[in-house]
Amino acid sequence: MAKEALSEALTRILASSGIISPIVGEQLSQLFEDSAKEDFTEFLLEEGFVEKRDLLEALSKYYQVPWFDVEGYFFDHDLVRRFPKGLLLRNNIIPVEIDNDENMLLMVTSEPDNEELLPLIGEWVSWDIQFNVGLRRHIDDAVKEFHEAAVNEVQEDEDWEAERRIVREEKDIEENGDESFGDEE
Repeated sequence: MAKEALSEALTRILASSGIISPIVGEQLSQLFEDSAKEDFTEFLLEEGFVEKRDLLEALSKYYQVPWFDVEGYFFDHDLVRRFPKGLLLRNNIIPVEIDNDENMLLMVTSEPDNEELLPLIGEWVSWDIQFNVGLRRHIDDAVKEFHEAAVNEVQEDEDWEAERRIVREEKDIEENGDESFGDEE
């Protein structure tokens, strides 16, 4: 039901802005229904009905929040990694920046009207939250990109395991001399 409301509202906004013709607007809902796409915004972009900026502006009008294009934005790596990857992906959110003067965290989401977001984010940070709307796929891609391990990054578990192995080997050397080095019990 909510998806229908979003698709109808976006179609109306896009038609009233002159981005799509009223005739195309009337056909969009049936075309979307016939497509394999689950996300109306993806459908509009991939089928070439709208440009990204026009869609972001329409989403901004619909949700009554500013829009933010996350594609190509250089995120603060530490800020993004402050939140678990699963939380960001499941809720389609990504933190953008902190305004320390206002004690405010700017988050981009594809659904700024999701009432569950504030309590979820509040479990991780104490800042006030300001939402901007962005495109689902781009947010998802950005989260995945910034949560991927760097080539030279050692995972904490691997590092801890290696450290424990070194400590055991050093202890064996101290207790038994060089001859027991590397022996497994």
